[in-house]
Amino acid sequence: MRTVSEMLGAWGNFYVMIGSSAAALTGLVFVVISLASNGRRSASEEGIATFSTPTIMHFGTALFVAAVMAAPFRSLVAIAILLGLAGAWGIACVVRVAIGTRRLSTYQPDRDDWIWHVVVPFAAYALLLAGAVTLATFPGDALYAIAAAATLLIFIGIHNAWDVVTFLAMDGDDEA
Repeated sequence: MRTVSEMLGAWGNFYVMIGSSAAALTGLVFVVISLASNGRRSASEEGIATFSTPTIMHFGTALFVAAVMAAPFRSLVAIAILLGLAGAWGIACVVRVAIGTRRLSTYQPDRDDWIWHVVVPFAAYALLLAGAVTLATFPGDALYAIAAAATLLIFIGIHNAWDVVTFLAMDGDDEA
């Protein structure tokens, strides 16, 4: 029987790349939104908060997954519990985003907003949760599910950060 270190060893470079990307992109989002908003307050704050905060959450979760997967755990159970909690937390946050999106008064979300801020993130966190639940029994498949979820969260974050920054650059004072 292979040890946890042997199973996760082949994934080391992948999680270094995912974690580094997530950390760098998180910092970049802070810088770009600060520069793009230029200290102005507008009616779009409600929309920006609804759409940018989850972006940081997605990058943060990808960073968390990378940290957990790179840590020297001796048991898959501890990893599964931590990743399962992250997946469940992510699902709860996406549900909260969906409720907040429906309640927006300054902006009418379009289909792309729903897909990229609710549907795809829900799928990513559900995949993370499924990978965590099956990690102890089907580690080979679960490791790919967890990796796919972390990668998907990075790409969701990139798309959504671009969306918010483009909105701010185009004229965020007129609409959210």
